[in-house]
Amino acid sequence: MPVHDVDAVVIGAGHNGLVCAAYLARGGLRTLLVEARDAVGGTAASESFAGATVNICNCDHITFRTTPVMEELRLADHGLRYLDVEPAQVNMAWGGGQAWVMHHDAEQTLDGLARTHPTEVDGYRRYLRAAMPAVRMVFDQANDPPSLTGITKKVFARRGRGVSTLLRWSRRSAADVMREYFHTDALQGPAMVTGPMVWGISPEFPGTGLGALTYALRHVGTVGRPEGGSGMVPASLERSFRSFGGELRLATKVTAITCEGGRVRGVELDDGTEVTASVVVSACNPHDTFLRWLRDPPPQAHGLVERWRTTPHHEGYESKIDAVVSSVPRLRALAGLPDDPHPLTGTVIVAPSLADMHRGFELMGRGEVLERPGMFLNVPTVIDPSMAPAGRHVLSLECLYTPYRLAGGWPGSGEPRRWLEQLATLAEPGLLDSIDEWRAMTPDVYERDFHLPAGHATSFAGGPLAALLNRQPELTRYETPVDGLFLTGAATFPGAGVWGASGRNAALTVLARR
Repeated sequence: MPVHDVDAVVIGAGHNGLVCAAYLARGGLRTLLVEARDAVGGTAASESFAGATVNICNCDHITFRTTPVMEELRLADHGLRYLDVEPAQVNMAWGGGQAWVMHHDAEQTLDGLARTHPTEVDGYRRYLRAAMPAVRMVFDQANDPPSLTGITKKVFARRGRGVSTLLRWSRRSAADVMREYFHTDALQGPAMVTGPMVWGISPEFPGTGLGALTYALRHVGTVGRPEGGSGMVPASLERSFRSFGGELRLATKVTAITCEGGRVRGVELDDGTEVTASVVVSACNPHDTFLRWLRDPPPQAHGLVERWRTTPHHEGYESKIDAVVSSVPRLRALAGLPDDPHPLTGTVIVAPSLADMHRGFELMGRGEVLERPGMFLNVPTVIDPSMAPAGRHVLSLECLYTPYRLAGGWPGSGEPRRWLEQLATLAEPGLLDSIDEWRAMTPDVYERDFHLPAGHATSFAGGPLAALLNRQPELTRYETPVDGLFLTGAATFPGAGVWGASGRNAALTVLARR
């Protein structure tokens, strides 16, 4: 068996694996990054479809630029440019009525609400007073590996602002939080689509309350999209990693993480190569890491392995339609909104009522999809024409609560087409006729093409307070009982969207231990 010796191996070149590997290489470690697919980025990537560039998942980035990653890894030098999205989001309800516009500027948002939903203005002001300090604290805490000392210092630096909201809301249901401030589906629903529905759970469940922070996220962070598609983030990270001397192997699978003498020895690859390294970082699903790949773990890791053996792996529930269209859809609920900027500059959230969301969660358990599901609609070519041929646009429609175990199975199902037909009921005539080509990315496709078991990436959905509970310390401290074996990715703090903070935190932890 050929042997390859490096200082560190990172398994998985999703955006967190790339961030981690780039920091390790920047820190002077001879770093090998191994990726099973033939391209980097995972579900943060973009790819070609029907002559256009489409994003594997939704294209709005809020948290990535709240970290130092872009500056520290010099990603602008490697081609990454962001387009600010304004308006930040447009919200509407399946139940009808006027859409309302969310701007990064809170006062501008309130001015618009005064015209479209005047009875909700006072509640929105109260919501912002509670939520915005909490979001600032979450962003601040996420930029360092969590520790009691570090969190305490930052709490004192902010004079405790936001702590009471985090404590109170974390115990409540997100739906109850929204009902405290808002009265209509148009205000209650969209925050739950971008919150608990994205997590795959009902907003009525206790403990989901921090999902109500999603409106405030868009006022504290700036919504942006990488010019050329979301895939420019992993593309620039790959270039940064290589500039620091990192080595990348694509289309290569890890078959084992090996141990020797109580610590990690390295990895074995599917081409028969043994790679020895004093550090191995898995940026993949923890179930695969600990149950499939970890070979001969030392006695101190047996409890970890057994804990993950009894930890259920959840199934996927998100789907996405990519379409190339000849014209931008015209939604009736957006009539009357200003034309400059175009109302479809930002993502449109189409929200069920809270009652329908809870019913949709229950239907998902039976393999069924809500009649009118929660949707994210965006047309990224409105602000980035480079993503489609001249005279064409890219339409992206993400649908939630679409179960991996769909009754009757996904192949041949009429469900995805039905979502387009449902969207067409909200639009002026011609939407369906404008579609040149389209495809559906359903949970079975994410499993097949992106190595996500059951179409789901295990995600850490808690905030800084959850990070201190340490029920699964490997998810919040990045270290494992196997000396030299670390964890990062969506499963680790903070795991949400294209953030990159956990990749940076894991790398800083590795470098600090060395």
